[in-house]
Amino acid sequence: MNPVTVDKGPIYLPDLAQFHKPVANGPVFDLRSAFAQVVADVTMQARGYNTEGDVLTQTIDGRDLNEMWREFSDMLGFWNAARSTIVEALTFPVVEPIEEVPQGSGDDFERASEFGVPKSIRGGAFFQMAYDFEFYDLAIRFTWKYLAEARGSQVDSLANMALEADNRLTFSATLRAIFNKATRTADIRNQAYNVYAFYNGDATIPPKWKNTTHAGSHDHYLTTNHAASGAPSNLLASTDVDAMEEHLKHHGYGRQSGSTLVLMVNSVQLAVMRQWRVATGASYDFIPAAGQPPWLLPSNTGGVVIPQGAGIPSQVGGMQVAGRYGSWLVVEEDYIPIGYLFGFATGGANNATNPVGFREHQNSALRGLQLVKGREPDYPLIDSYYRRGFGTGVRHRGAGVVMQVVNSATYVIPTDYA
Repeated sequence: MNPVTVDKGPIYLPDLAQFHKPVANGPVFDLRSAFAQVVADVTMQARGYNTEGDVLTQTIDGRDLNEMWREFSDMLGFWNAARSTIVEALTFPVVEPIEEVPQGSGDDFERASEFGVPKSIRGGAFFQMAYDFEFYDLAIRFTWKYLAEARGSQVDSLANMALEADNRLTFSATLRAIFNKATRTADIRNQAYNVYAFYNGDATIPPKWKNTTHAGSHDHYLTTNHAASGAPSNLLASTDVDAMEEHLKHHGYGRQSGSTLVLMVNSVQLAVMRQWRVATGASYDFIPAAGQPPWLLPSNTGGVVIPQGAGIPSQVGGMQVAGRYGSWLVVEEDYIPIGYLFGFATGGANNATNPVGFREHQNSALRGLQLVKGREPDYPLIDSYYRRGFGTGVRHRGAGVVMQVVNSATYVIPTDYA
């Protein structure tokens, strides 16, 4: 027996000379040296690995790490099934990079002739709409020492931070597609395609709706463009919101098409809208929704006010409704920049009539928020990371309208969504 010395003490190897038979003119292969190298690697003499990480299977409070991996994976299933309620009300899921989408116009009967045949229904005017696409990722790296000392709640909190980051990513990208009026381009199969905003005066002629026709200068990015005394918020007038409603209705969106008109405003603009009354020149009274503070009701009626028509819902698509102004259900949302209002027609969560397309990968295995395993399959949380692939683009160019509250005729893209 021949000893090989390693840092753990001598290990005795059998005499391997009897197995070593050199080949004439061939390379010299020392089987004994090779076996000694394997022993050195196993005992970490050569590479200095920390073997403690190999036996770490749970957090300090007893949570099994592989079980936590399965919990996180299951959690992502629920997360992907229910995105932000605001995004769902605004978007329709798509997987194709380019779609032929109808833009609101229908087909009509024609006068019959004795020998001719009628034209077939073409489904109105279809526009080719494209969507961009990118992959995004976020790493959460756990060292074995961190997992040895961490509690399960600490690991959970990092996973929740990743979910919150995903929510902000998809929400911000959706609002960027709305507030940025510039036409973008996307490289699809090595060809550049336009990714459109709402109608922005780019010479596209919207389809005719009933007796309403439009020019190529038609624009859904409006400004109040009038002065007022006092704070800048006072630049907003009820006639501005009336104009936003008209910009949707003259494309066929609203009650006549079965869609709901939603107006999203910042709390600053909502404070102005709450004061609008027919008696002071507005087209409608602002009526608070169910559950809103009762002191918003007029005080000079001599009794309780019961609004005409249907009751005002407290929610629309999971969003809290502050009240109704005319056809608008008004939603207070401080993600809308101060000095801007956004109105849109929605058919409900993930409805095909919603204005924005939310594109995911054609391969279903790459859709949604994914948790990707680290390099060690037995310890998937170590070196794991989150990945999301998606893109956006407006599908119905006439189904949304943005108003900037400013004494100018020029629309300026808000900084947060430029």
